[in-house]
Amino acid sequence: MKKNTLSRLVIRLCLAAVPLMGLSHDSQAQTMQLDPLPVPSVSADSLMKHIVELSSETYEGRLSGSQGHERAMQYVERVLAGYGMSRMDRQEFPIECNEVENCKFNIYTPGSKERRYFTLGNEFCCAGMTGRGYVDAQMVFVGYGVDNSIFDEYKGVDAQGKIAVVLTGTPSWLPASVADHYTLLRDKARTAERHGAIGMLVINTSPSCLPYEPQSRIYCGELPHLGTFPILQLTMDCGRELLTTEAMDLDSAIATLAEQRTCSFALLRKAEIDVNARYRSRARTANVLGRLEGSDRVMRHEVIVVGASLDGAGLQGETTLFPGADINASGVAAVLEVARILSQSGYSPKRSILFVLFSGGEQQYLGSREFLAQYPKLPRVEAFLNPQNIGSGDSLVVLGDNRYPTLWDICHSHDTAVNRRFMAVNPEKTNPRGDARAFDQRHIPSLVITTKGGMQHNHVSSDIWENIDRRILTKAAQLLLETTAELADGRYQGRSPKSKGNRY
Repeated sequence: MKKNTLSRLVIRLCLAAVPLMGLSHDSQAQTMQLDPLPVPSVSADSLMKHIVELSSETYEGRLSGSQGHERAMQYVERVLAGYGMSRMDRQEFPIECNEVENCKFNIYTPGSKERRYFTLGNEFCCAGMTGRGYVDAQMVFVGYGVDNSIFDEYKGVDAQGKIAVVLTGTPSWLPASVADHYTLLRDKARTAERHGAIGMLVINTSPSCLPYEPQSRIYCGELPHLGTFPILQLTMDCGRELLTTEAMDLDSAIATLAEQRTCSFALLRKAEIDVNARYRSRARTANVLGRLEGSDRVMRHEVIVVGASLDGAGLQGETTLFPGADINASGVAAVLEVARILSQSGYSPKRSILFVLFSGGEQQYLGSREFLAQYPKLPRVEAFLNPQNIGSGDSLVVLGDNRYPTLWDICHSHDTAVNRRFMAVNPEKTNPRGDARAFDQRHIPSLVITTKGGMQHNHVSSDIWENIDRRILTKAAQLLLETTAELADGRYQGRSPKSKGNRY
């Protein structure tokens, strides 16, 4: 053992006799101020190795419940086992799984032999929970697909036996009490079906992707599944082409809707849609768990959880792959890299560390909720760290300072010391999100390490390993490593007695 490391260990033992002082937050205790023990640096090559692997065609986009995701689980299990985890486990649970095997889409003018054929993966993709089936019918544009008494976009148009064309989202001026019922694709589809529609084309107006790039979303809303109701998601450019030469072009329609006026109308052209999808309401999936046992006889029973979502948006047809390199193979790679270093560097943390790769992240972070429902010793979990989409952007963002300021301060201090203030400190306090939201609801101190300005490859086919920014990736992974090491080393006092006293 190095001399400076030994000196710090002696100081730590002396400080252990000092009575613990008051708490800074209702659910989180103060931590002692002490220079952190040195830990090795993360390896960019090691991180990229996992990202290249998990975003390859072998894993078919890692759709939860699919064979590709099963292979991804086996991969991370082999990696963690190779790092010498003291225990490996799986938490199995059922999940909706809809695998799109093929889809064809074209439009035409009745009486004309000419057709405009669109290509899956180029101009459109299927909704994650699309129904299967064949439809050939006239189209009708119904704005955002709202049929409320204060704003009824189906009024004055006949959708019976037609294909509804709608926009993503809801009008910004619509009250939340109304908008919440029309936000998700299944909400829009059920509304269209009530008015007699037999399929739906959704024009993606989201600013988070380019107008020519199809964006996949697995979660479409709550059950029931509309098994024979096809739902396609069109790019903005495809939507513009769809409404060319019609009663109103797309941009004019969006502008009219912004003025709180409806602009629904039947299209002159028809659409032909043919979707072949294999839907399972209760496919099997699992979280993968690897435990690194703590070295302290007492504190080894306390656990720091480090986890990230493993699943992605999958594969549609034979060629439309959503690789998920940044979202979220980057986060998984960081978890695996922290596991490698802390298990093989001789660091020997006092607390145990549980590395978790969640399934169901694309479906409202189901895996993190299942973990908390199945894990038998939640009061022993002292903190949760979640790297999420850390492969692109211009700076790091750490979410959770509003709820867990002491935990956030620990993370920020390591950013200052190691990354030279690479964190973007927001003027407004933030709460945990994503996988960390479920932990927060159980009063478990949680932080999300992510990036600012890094969503340009959000659920699109260009989310490939070549677009990963190695600089921000390594800085995020190093911050995760340094923070995990300090929390597991014992100087972090953990959760308050009040927090641990909550019933689960």
